[in-house]
Amino acid sequence: MSPSVKVPAPRLNIDNINQHVVAAQYAVRGELAVKSELYRAKLLAGDKDLPFDEVISANIGNPQQLDQKPITFIRQVASLLENPELLKHEDVLLNSLGYKTDVLERAKWLLSQCQSVGAYSASAGVPAIKQSIAKFLERRDGFPADPAHIYLSGGASSGVNTLLHIICASPNSGVLVPIPQYPLYTASLAVLNAACVPYYLDEARSWGTDVSAITAAYEKSKAEGIDTRAIVIINPGNPTGASLPEEDIRAVIEFARKENLVIIADEVYQTNVFIGEFLSFKAVLRRMQSETPGAYDHVELASLHSISKGMVGECGHRGGYFELAGFDPLVEAEIYKFVSITLCAPVVGQCIVELMVNPPRPGEPSYELYNQEYTSIFEGLKARATALHAAFSSMEGVECGEPQGSMYIFPTITLPPAAIAAAAAEGRSADEFYCMRLLEQTGICVVPGSGFGQKEGTLHFRTTFLAPGTEWVSRITAFHAKFMDKYRSA
Repeated sequence: MSPSVKVPAPRLNIDNINQHVVAAQYAVRGELAVKSELYRAKLLAGDKDLPFDEVISANIGNPQQLDQKPITFIRQVASLLENPELLKHEDVLLNSLGYKTDVLERAKWLLSQCQSVGAYSASAGVPAIKQSIAKFLERRDGFPADPAHIYLSGGASSGVNTLLHIICASPNSGVLVPIPQYPLYTASLAVLNAACVPYYLDEARSWGTDVSAITAAYEKSKAEGIDTRAIVIINPGNPTGASLPEEDIRAVIEFARKENLVIIADEVYQTNVFIGEFLSFKAVLRRMQSETPGAYDHVELASLHSISKGMVGECGHRGGYFELAGFDPLVEAEIYKFVSITLCAPVVGQCIVELMVNPPRPGEPSYELYNQEYTSIFEGLKARATALHAAFSSMEGVECGEPQGSMYIFPTITLPPAAIAAAAAEGRSADEFYCMRLLEQTGICVVPGSGFGQKEGTLHFRTTFLAPGTEWVSRITAFHAKFMDKYRSA
């Protein structure tokens, strides 16, 4: 190139791209996660200089990355959907490869409904799959469900994105979000240039919802001129693991009725409940509507579910759905338009949603193995949650409630002043500093509580309990003891 030719600067730079994207924060895949992947790559390349020989990605609910085995029934059906030619060799499938007759029947039925998983479906999803979801909801809740109000999505995150795009009309539009929360909500609101209205969960009540805290946050937003339109509830909780009792759900619905707020019920962990039972917002709303006719008919509820979590754990297949209740038909038409812009959710993901909501039943050929695998995964998660809770309860300066559900524990940590000063010297929050040292010394990646929001003056971190075995738990306790010894005496 001639020296006289001036090379232009890149058209895009960090200052002229969408600043709402720049402002968004998503801690579960932030600096710690990036560093953990660099460590993983070094180990794969044969690096022997690190003080650990494996990376444990406890920062994100990604079950199959952490060796949760796929459920055989689901993967066998999916294999036939992807390669229907296999159905021409039923004898080999049944007699040599361990497939059951109901696997073949389900694959044939799904193919008859979607024609091919390589083709677009209807924008809101394959009609027959929506019907299966409606039947599941009726069995779960004891109330009718209408497939016309069910929308298949690319995981629950896609459904959240759709709903927030519809709800948030201007920078003045506000959404009540629980703190601590899964950062999808704050990040999405930042990108939309809408207002996050935080309300704090009650740690003293196992991270339950506190209507007085919700009310205070709502009134504050009104005083600031924010048009708060919706409230997000994550149940069971992420990152807290809380599973809400019926009285808490009723209190939220009553508040939404009184203030005319849309309820966004994020219920993707509904099968991960270790204490008590899962109650859906839809079921409780329908009960309240039947108890007091007319009083709650105007309440607008959007409920979300996903194949990514629970015992299914098929994150990479990107399947989920949301159901609407009480929405204005003209608004719902715009929601349909919005999902149509992306054409449809991945069709394989849609099919796996159908398998999740309509699994093998007792007496069917695949039921015994399905039930064995499902139960084993659940019991493994519960055992690791119990082991983590016991470990955290034994650690100096750590307080941790008994895990109730989801895939996470969110302990409180109290660090010595010298650790807090060392964090400040690095320009980090104290919980981020702690998590960074944990990663560097053990290969275990967790997320600081500041990535989810926490009350001022408190410190937490979130860890999944998805990683197999419990050996890695002892690595945390050993690290913590050394960390505290070092900074207590500093």
